[in-house]
Amino acid sequence: MRIGFFVNSIEAETATFTTTALAFAAVGRGHDVCYVTPGDFVFRPDDSLFVRSHAVPSKRFRKAESLHAALQSEAEAQVVDVGDIDVIFLRNDPSLDAADRPWAANVGAMFGRLAAERGVIVVNDPDGLARAQNKLYFQDFPRAVRPETLISKSIEEIRTFIDAHPTGVILKPLQGSGGKHVFKISSPEEANLNQIFEAVSGEGYLIAQSYLPAASEGDIRLFLMNGRPLEKEGAYAAMRRVPAKGEVRSNIHARGKAARVEITPEILEIAEMVRPKLIEDGMFLVGLDIVGDKILEINVFTPGGLTTMHELYKVDFAVPVIEALERKVAHRSIYNGQIANSILASL
Repeated sequence: MRIGFFVNSIEAETATFTTTALAFAAVGRGHDVCYVTPGDFVFRPDDSLFVRSHAVPSKRFRKAESLHAALQSEAEAQVVDVGDIDVIFLRNDPSLDAADRPWAANVGAMFGRLAAERGVIVVNDPDGLARAQNKLYFQDFPRAVRPETLISKSIEEIRTFIDAHPTGVILKPLQGSGGKHVFKISSPEEANLNQIFEAVSGEGYLIAQSYLPAASEGDIRLFLMNGRPLEKEGAYAAMRRVPAKGEVRSNIHARGKAARVEITPEILEIAEMVRPKLIEDGMFLVGLDIVGDKILEINVFTPGGLTTMHELYKVDFAVPVIEALERKVAHRSIYNGQIANSILASL
């Protein structure tokens, strides 16, 4: 099996990224791995689709760090027919390209759709990802799992919303990821509210969400694969992310700390409530960010944390992900291409 990982850029990849863990697991199971970036597709006059892939050397790596080093220094550029790739795993973050390379932000979904039409299994499904380009996608999930939310560019609307929530409000951009421009507002009279509004609204629409007091203890990142919690050896692919002192964000890159977490029946019930929509949209691998009985976000593009979870539980959760892709390739062969990519993506 040949797997192509679509990323924002090869230079920005790190040894600790979940994508690296997935690539390492794939190579360890004897598969060919290549990386693809937004500028690598070629759609030729005869309607054939080619891609300039960056092939990871075909050798056994003892550590993910070694694979990453080889990717950076030894990867061989090869122009191949996209049909020669069995699976394209879309692992780019559109928000990272939105400002400086807006042309690149939607390339994965655009060319992923063309690749799927040519028989390649594309995960997550590009049509589903096209509908999930910003956090408005989250509003399509059941109200029971969502905090009360306002989406607006009007500071008057936002002030009214803040006034109605005495426990506070989280303000963040509709488009974005990684905890950038996320603020906790305690009162509509907060002195720097205008400055915060200007900083966040410069990126477009804003989301105001009711603050969940349980967030002070951090959130839970839980991976779902094929719509169900990812498990291996009796452990769930999950962790609690605890924010640093004085920090509202729990993201690891924002000095948040990762800890083991017990997945309760209540958390599993939350995951079950979002499963039908994820299956419908062909979302193969996603990350839920859960606080209390609510989901703050559903990460469908580049959910991260598998490397950290491996360290916490001594379980390599990347392996069952690759095993699932192997089964999808086998199903494609059985059905001889007569099955929609969105179904294969979540099968």
